[in-house]
Order: sequence, then C-alpha cells, then structure tokens
Amino acid sequence: MSRREGSLEDPQADSSVSPLLHLEAKIQQTHSLARLLTKYAEQLLQEYVQHQGDPFGLPGFSPPRPPVAGLSAPAPGHAGLPVPERLRLDAAALAVLPPLLDVVRRRQAELNPRAARLLRRLEDSARQARALGAAVEAVLGALGAETGGPRPEPAAAAAAIAAAATGGVFPAKVLGLRVCSLYLEWVSRTEADLGQLAPGGPA
Repeated sequence: MSRREGSLEDPQADSSVSPLLHLEAKIQQTHSLARLLTKYAEQLLQEYVQHQGDPFGLPGFSPPRPPVAGLSAPAPGHAGLPVPERLRLDAAALAVLPPLLDVVRRRQAELNPRAARLLRRLEDSARQARALGAAVEAVLGALGAETGGPRPEPAAAAAAIAAAATGGVFPAKVLGLRVCSLYLEWVSRTEADLGQLAPGGPA
C-alpha cells in the first residue's frame, strides 16, 4: 500500500515543480531580452544624437524635455511598488512606445533620409518594444497577476506626437530625442524590475 501511495505522490510533486521551473525560465528569458534591449536602446540614443547636428551632442547642451502624450518617465516611487505593479506599468509603457518610435522614424526619414542605420534602429526598436511588452505580459500571466486596468491609447498617443512633430525642425528633433530617452528609461526599468524576480536576483 505504501508503494502505491508513493507512486501517486511523485506525479503530484512533479506537477508542482514543473510550473515553477517554467515560470523561472520565462522570467529569466524575459530578463535577458530586457538586458539586451537596454544595450540596443543606448545605441539608438547615441545614434539619434549623432544625426541631429548642433547643438545636440555638444558639451553642456541640455535639451528641453517636452511632455509626450500618453507616456511619462518612471515615477520616482516606481522602485518601491510591488513587483507585479511595476511590471504592469512597464507593460503599459512598452505598449505605447512602438507607435511613438514609428512617428519618430517617419520624421527622421524626412530630416535625415540618408541615415539608414538610424532609421533601421528606430524600426527595430519599435518591433523589439512590442516583443518585450508581450513577454512581460506573459510573465504577469504566469504570476497570476492582473494585466488589465486603464492604459493610454497607443494610437491616440501616436497621433498627438505626430501633430507635435510637425511644429518645426528643432521641436521635432527634441521630441524624437525625448521618445528615444523614454524608451531607454522604460526598457532599463523593465530589466531592473525583472531582475527582482530572476533566479539569483535581489530578494
């Protein structure tokens, strides 16, 4: 009888361990993606600045930080929130960023049509932000956390920034710089938040 009970307990143990291993693998994979995209976002920002001309990139130049419809920088208290809430905010920002990056790419195609690598980086970044956002949503689902709640409408945010980007060359360049900077901030923030969950990360 004890042998039969043991044979019933093993599958139960396996069934409890398997989802945990699957969750850890998903978190680790998403964290690695966020870390890689943080490096790409840094490269995008550097590439963007290089193609804007003076005064961008000059020592001491402090560009304006115009508001971006539907998107703001991570709040100062972001790191103090529970991890699932932080990931929800990360996912919401990553959902808004792709159409904003697309608007920046289209404007840069007009201003810097020969900057093929910059335009490609902008296109890749929009695609990568979608992929990371979907991966974060999957982690939230695996954690059993709600992913819903009010979110900015990406199309509306893109329409607003597109209108703002037509206000002149310098404002368009500044706005594009702001979007690229926000992209880096949110991808980096996502990497840090996932690091709280990754095996071997901070408790």
